[in-house]
Amino acid sequence: MKNLLLFALLIGLTFNLNAQDTDATDDYNRWQARLRLISVIPSPGDDIDGADVDLSTAFVPELDFTYFFSKNWAAELILGTAKHDVDLDIDGGGSVDLGHVWLLPPTLNLQYHFYADDFKPYVGAGINYTIFYGVDEGDLDDIEYDNALGFSLQAGLDYNLNDKWFLNLDIKKLFLKTDVTVNGDPDTSEVNIDPLIIGLGVGMKF
Repeated sequence: MKNLLLFALLIGLTFNLNAQDTDATDDYNRWQARLRLISVIPSPGDDIDGADVDLSTAFVPELDFTYFFSKNWAAELILGTAKHDVDLDIDGGGSVDLGHVWLLPPTLNLQYHFYADDFKPYVGAGINYTIFYGVDEGDLDDIEYDNALGFSLQAGLDYNLNDKWFLNLDIKKLFLKTDVTVNGDPDTSEVNIDPLIIGLGVGMKF
């Protein structure tokens, strides 16, 4: 992911060097909105002794709003929710169905945008607060996920179709973990989720 962000940054710098100089006083749209179809791909680690937590990939819509402080600097608020099936794979064979859980991770990123004619690459970083809800316990009597604060990295590309509409490709990495309580056990397990989020969509300037 770090290599991806560095690559996007280098592309953006190259575009800026090759693009025609843009006067800082030129008009630009303060607000943008995008609607994306995203793939949320969790990448949990070996968090529990003797077992691995497995979360399914989800395909869901995502809505975001971007406000530009200047022609290059902006803040983006990302909204979306996803349902993930959860399994516990036991080392040596066998698994336990942990049902499913919904994640609501509103994310706020600070972005830097580059310009090259109709192409506008950008990179960003920020924070998210993930709310876990709609829990189905599966084979267990009770399972609880603690809401958690995480961090995000982002790289993307806008392509202008006209003065108002544009296409968007976006990749985000969330660094997210949660404490899980099973059947009221006072000992919790820390589970990494760390999803990679890949999205395609359309945006509007206003």
